[in-house]
Amino acid sequence: MSRYTRPKARINRRFGALLYESSGAKRAWERRENPPGMHTRGKKPSNYGRALMEKQKIKFYYGLGERQLRRYFDIALRRKGNTGQTLLLMCERRLDNVIRRSGMVKTRPQARQGIVHGHFQVNGIKVDKPSYILRAGDVITVRPRENLLNFYRALCADQSSEPMEWLTFDPETLRITVQGNPGPSDISLPVDANMVVEFLSR
Repeated sequence: MSRYTRPKARINRRFGALLYESSGAKRAWERRENPPGMHTRGKKPSNYGRALMEKQKIKFYYGLGERQLRRYFDIALRRKGNTGQTLLLMCERRLDNVIRRSGMVKTRPQARQGIVHGHFQVNGIKVDKPSYILRAGDVITVRPRENLLNFYRALCADQSSEPMEWLTFDPETLRITVQGNPGPSDISLPVDANMVVEFLSR
């Protein structure tokens, strides 16, 4: 699946949100929050355009491809409850997102890179798929290699994370425990999920 590798600050400015959290993209967005381009007007998008933008927010923020997003949508559609909320809660339980939310790494792309390179274990078993969906009781640890442990401890020391009821993180042992499932208040992306559901239902 292809990944977006072009300037990330343009994406933040286009959508008016901090979708990419790297230091360079964050500084650029804080410096110029207006949309990219030489001649940008305050043109109001159509309903279709706004729904498309909301869908793109989810893809860029969680690092999803179109097929993967639609697969999540199909699963959410078959479950009881609010489909849009269920879709976002599935994204929140992805392994790469959980590692980022715990504060062990700075960005989701950084978490994905570490997972693909085999740096992490779930319940003692190496997992190299960033899309792995975690469940209550799962434990994430860094593989017991000195260079990896030192690297992630240094990352943890440079940042702070917001406490969450459904996750606990021990920076000494680099151990993340999934205490339960996230709730609606734990969704970290400001997006109109109902508009995305309408768009994907067409």
